[in-house]
Amino acid sequence: MASSSDQVQLCYQNWMNEQQQLLEELLQVHSQKPNDEQELNSIIEKLIKHFQEYANRRAQLAIDDASSFFSPAWCTSIENAFLWYGGCRPTTLIRHVYSLCGSQLESQLSEYLEGVRRGSIGELSADQLSLVSKLQCRTIQEEERLTKRMASFQESMADYPLSKLANKSDSDDSNTESYIEQVEQALDSHSKDLASILVDSDKLRMTTLKELIAILTPLQAVEFLIAGKKLHLCMHQWCQERDQRHGRTYGNGM
Repeated sequence: MASSSDQVQLCYQNWMNEQQQLLEELLQVHSQKPNDEQELNSIIEKLIKHFQEYANRRAQLAIDDASSFFSPAWCTSIENAFLWYGGCRPTTLIRHVYSLCGSQLESQLSEYLEGVRRGSIGELSADQLSLVSKLQCRTIQEEERLTKRMASFQESMADYPLSKLANKSDSDDSNTESYIEQVEQALDSHSKDLASILVDSDKLRMTTLKELIAILTPLQAVEFLIAGKKLHLCMHQWCQERDQRHGRTYGNGM
């Protein structure tokens, strides 16, 4: 039977393997049926369901091995450096919308000034921008709440019972079954705290994504999802190549 760490790695690997296929489906709908809201909404719903299933699977696996999600051995060094409690920082999604809006508007400025409208993400209305800004403020508040929880959890590592057990590590009692059981119980308790933070972080990522998509039109949402997947896949490839140039190695889960 596969270990919990192997199951976590397999979960991530399966998810990553599906990203290119999902991107191709998005690109096909965007290029062939950009005005078909039913088709656009269908692919959006498929991706949301895919993300939710992945989050649900992570929550199950985190019960036994939460720490693996916070610094995955199979991720590259840069990817690990930018992880926020097992994934992307939720406000990154919002920043990506602003970035796409600006870059599209700049590239299509001449057409825009001539009155040409395509309904793309570069044409967010004032109302949409206001809603995105409000979502950003709410998301920042939730991120800060989770950051405080994590800080409290990290500080608790110095508290009882771990500190007491550490001070007994040189005694004859440190090899007894009772001592080992106490250590395992203490570490299990902290692992449960980590799992809780991971689950709530995933919930915030999912909530932010859903609210963003609700603000955008179906076409804008598909463009946002396409850009997000391209960024994810490119970062994955770039970071792998960079680590290889620097002689770094890691697991094959990516």
